Amino acid sequence: MDDAIQNFLAYLHNTKNISRNTEVSYERDLKKMVHYLECQGEDDICMVSSTNLNSYMMYLEKEHFAPSTISRSVASIRAFFQYLYLEGIRAENPAEHLKAPKIQKKTPGILSVEEVDLLLKQPDKLTPKGIRDRAMLELLYATGIRVSELIHLEVKDVNLHLGYIICNSGEGEKERIIPFGNMARKALTSYVGKYRDILLDGNESDILFCNCSGKPMSRQGFWKVLKSYAVKAGIEQDITPHTLRHSFAAHLLQNGADIKSVQEMMGHADISTTQIYLNMGMNKMRDVYVKAHPRK
Repeated sequence: MDDAIQNFLAYLHNTKNISRNTEVSYERDLKKMVHYLECQGEDDICMVSSTNLNSYMMYLEKEHFAPSTISRSVASIRAFFQYLYLEGIRAENPAEHLKAPKIQKKTPGILSVEEVDLLLKQPDKLTPKGIRDRAMLELLYATGIRVSELIHLEVKDVNLHLGYIICNSGEGEKERIIPFGNMARKALTSYVGKYRDILLDGNESDILFCNCSGKPMSRQGFWKVLKSYAVKAGIEQDITPHTLRHSFAAHLLQNGADIKSVQEMMGHADISTTQIYLNMGMNKMRDVYVKAHPRK
């Protein structure tokens, strides 16, 4: 089965333009499935049945894997067996009717405008690290991009004169052009104009945001930076890099932005994903109404 998985991964890499992280996820999901099947005495990929796969789903549920993890495994298994079917390796697709568990969509946590403002004031304006951090936070909130997109931005992706970035997640999504405002422009201008070179310390890099060793910032590195500023700002909720992305979308919609434009800036394939933030705005207005209207 391992050969079939490696051929499938090579197919994805060469024809689907997926990211390395996605490849790793597919491989991890499929190897976990293979391990289960082999423990059940099934080691021939051409003999795996829908019953085998449904049994594997029941095993994952019994072991209390999260619904999101099981859903991702279902997607990987479906794609794998569809590939085997289209390549003529299998005469039928046993995963065709494999169903993923329903995932209850959680309302994303957002910050208030006042909390965002307080958070963005925390970096030290007198140090290269602080100026870099301020630029990162301002840009993240100004554009709503993912942290993975933020740390992979290159200098050439930023147009300071016109105030926009060119963003590509590298996962088959189309390139996005996202505007940013004057606060982010000022923070970026200060960082790029002088302090980025100080952090690079003689090293060369195309990456926009580097760490104090002159290397690209990591997701974990940025997470630690954000957590430290949230503590300094006295923000009690558990804040993540995605919190600023959620706040970006919710604040735009609450202030009258049209949902289609927000969808495009966020890079959502389905507008129903963006709809969540609109509903959050309606819930906030309903709370205000109940508290303030004399005939509630």
